[in-house]
Amino acid sequence: MDFTSLDTLTTFKNFKAKRISSYDKTGGNADSISVKGNEEKVIANIEGPGKIKHIWCTIFGPWGPDDDRNFDIHALRNTLIKIYWDNEQFPSIECPIGDFFGLGHGKAYTYQCAIFSTSCNEAVSGQTNPRVAMNCWLPMPFLKNAKIVIKNEQKKNISMYFYIDYEKHNSLPKDSVYLHAQFKRINPLVPVISNGKNLSDKDNYVILEAKGRGHYIGTNMSINNLGGCWWGEGDDMIFVDRDNNDSWPPDLHGTGSEDYFSHAWGMQKVSHLYCGQPWSEVDDHTNRHHDEGKVCVYRYHILDPIPFTKSIRVSIEHGHANDQGNDYSSVAYWYQDEPHKKFEPMVPVDKRISE
Repeated sequence: MDFTSLDTLTTFKNFKAKRISSYDKTGGNADSISVKGNEEKVIANIEGPGKIKHIWCTIFGPWGPDDDRNFDIHALRNTLIKIYWDNEQFPSIECPIGDFFGLGHGKAYTYQCAIFSTSCNEAVSGQTNPRVAMNCWLPMPFLKNAKIVIKNEQKKNISMYFYIDYEKHNSLPKDSVYLHAQFKRINPLVPVISNGKNLSDKDNYVILEAKGRGHYIGTNMSINNLGGCWWGEGDDMIFVDRDNNDSWPPDLHGTGSEDYFSHAWGMQKVSHLYCGQPWSEVDDHTNRHHDEGKVCVYRYHILDPIPFTKSIRVSIEHGHANDQGNDYSSVAYWYQDEPHKKFEPMVPVDKRISE
């Protein structure tokens, strides 16, 4: 049954509701924690079995006479969230905190979908001001332990308010699987000179490459149109349980990027439950394709997950037949068993910002 169903409210619950938050333990109103420059801090270490159901957080610079003027305004890209399941060595979730919650290019803006929502004051919308509320409602089960880490990869300190709402269980179903999320960025992608045909995904932008058993539930993607061209003609290609990803055709082959993101005739500035373009740098009604400047888009397979038993590779062309050299970044979300394939090294902090 779809986990968003209201029918789940009509039955008794067999868990204890629990929370870890940044509240002031002295009873005062200093309800945030400080994460120093270049510090990695564990904000939650929860014994299982359990299931995280909701994360809310917001980050900002230190209070003082200079306030945000003394703060690295790229904190949404330069602060990482990392989550480890069951005492594993490598994180299953590793993303810039803004991108994890669907805020691309390190920008603050307001949007909502089935699994995320954010909100900020209109005065800072579209800016790299991190004062934005971020929410995630993806369920995250774990058997032994859940550890959540915040890594501040800036020189200056940040402060953070947060809630982590979770369920404490006596046991979980044997087929429970773990949430994974991985950030990637390539700037710029190398355009391919061809005859306009593409019968391989070897030059595509790779959103996800995973091994194990699980199901892919989607991506958010941030594109910077460096060439000022319409980026939406690139086909999506998904290979499932292949021994050789060069075999053709893929199990799922799309008709264009705008189509994969469930739009048509260009992209529209909307935030629907499972697809949308919540932000674009150029907000011009005559620019129907949003093919100038930066854009942020998402497609979440909540009602139509794509299962795999051995492996999955999700890629998308950058322009038709990969003929464009734009700046692409993305977060892939999927559930799978452990152990998972070790992630590629995180993009260095000095190569993470979309100028």
